[in-house]
Amino acid sequence: MASDHADAPEPPIALLAPGQLIDGFRVQALLHQGGMAQLWRVVAVDSDEALPLIMKVPRTGTGDDPAAIVGFEVEQMILPALSGPHVPRFVARSGLGQRPYIVMERIDGPSLLPRLEAAPLPLAEVVDIGARVATALHDLHRQRLVHLDVKPSNIMFRADGSAVLVDYGLSRHDRLPDLLEEEFRLPLGTGPYMSPEQVLGIRNDPRSDLFALGVMLYHFTTGARPFGAPDNVRGLRQRLYRAPLPPRALRPDCPPWLQEVLLCCLEVRPGLRWQSAAQLALALQNPEQIVLTERAQRIGRGGWLQPLWRRWMGAAAGPAMDGAAGVASQLMRSPIIVAAVDVELGTEALLEQLRESVRRTVAAEPGARLACISVHTAGRGGADDQSRHARLLIELKHWARPLAQALDFGEGRLTFHVLEASDPAAALVEFAQRNQVDHIVMGARGRSALRRYLGSVSSQVVAQAPCTVTVVRI
Repeated sequence: MASDHADAPEPPIALLAPGQLIDGFRVQALLHQGGMAQLWRVVAVDSDEALPLIMKVPRTGTGDDPAAIVGFEVEQMILPALSGPHVPRFVARSGLGQRPYIVMERIDGPSLLPRLEAAPLPLAEVVDIGARVATALHDLHRQRLVHLDVKPSNIMFRADGSAVLVDYGLSRHDRLPDLLEEEFRLPLGTGPYMSPEQVLGIRNDPRSDLFALGVMLYHFTTGARPFGAPDNVRGLRQRLYRAPLPPRALRPDCPPWLQEVLLCCLEVRPGLRWQSAAQLALALQNPEQIVLTERAQRIGRGGWLQPLWRRWMGAAAGPAMDGAAGVASQLMRSPIIVAAVDVELGTEALLEQLRESVRRTVAAEPGARLACISVHTAGRGGADDQSRHARLLIELKHWARPLAQALDFGEGRLTFHVLEASDPAAALVEFAQRNQVDHIVMGARGRSALRRYLGSVSSQVVAQAPCTVTVVRI
């Protein structure tokens, strides 16, 4: 089990030396001394590429933690399988029989670790951090990876503000061997951030990362950890039956919707949390549409029955019962679906056909979130635009009412968005990209030669959207 104090610096025992040449990489300076590895700044001597690089070298001495060695093997195996803006770019790794190392992109932006000292943070910053980290996590989950060590020191930010997850030594990939599960029986992770299912030895559920993110956001909101800093298995197991103190008890200006979000992340059963990081990010970016439950009203941990109830929910019926069969299967069960509805110009027949198509799509995905969207061209502002926006929102909700009744939506699975844009297709594509939408269902009004020549909204969305698009026609 990784200690909560693993980020504390130790006196450096240099594993390399400045000026040393290793497989075409020139060692420059020691950047970080961690409990499991050292990070050195290096340059590629035979490359003109300007990518800043670091070399990660594990501590392999007699007295070092064996989990550090296995974890390094895990990271050597996993990092080449990942890509995208939320992961350091993999460059090279050592071969068999060589000094172990990984060379990767050096992220020059800050980590979140210094922000712990400033907690509690402004609420707007907490929400912004949560949305960006959730977006990064969903990208990793789509690549079939569960990070399993989400904490401030493992989150960095690029110059454009996008979050980057680092340190994959405790991670699990659906398509790669889980060496840590094969070698160790004790819970693996960082004490304050470990999910209940991790404590029970379950390592394949992406909702574990949402629990850890919830712990981090709780700390940033209140200045306190929801479950303390346990350093043994007995202390870790308390989160199976001991509820966290509601954030508003520690910070009265925390809005009810944010308490709802945080306590949902910290549910003992994965099935009661947000079902995907994308769904969490969507909620954080649309707080006015979060449905408040009794979580939002809590002021204490509950009476003496609360620990017994949580113990039963967690240990007896919880993580082992509704845990995911893998990252991909959990995401497939929990998509974000968009219904793009032209409530102003759509014919009654088209709107009815679109509603039926959306109903069938959502009914096949019990964990889906449905976002109903209408786009109108922005005017000159003022009262007319505000009135039109309100009218479209009312009409959109009226269109969706039969859907809500037929599908028995609960706990905010249905949201409504009226977008103002001069280019409706671009607005839909941008919404899909920003919210990591899985499926767009939209109507197409006609087939005239002029519309085909100019390019219809539906054809543009089909060509540009980063997800599946279903076009409904009469």
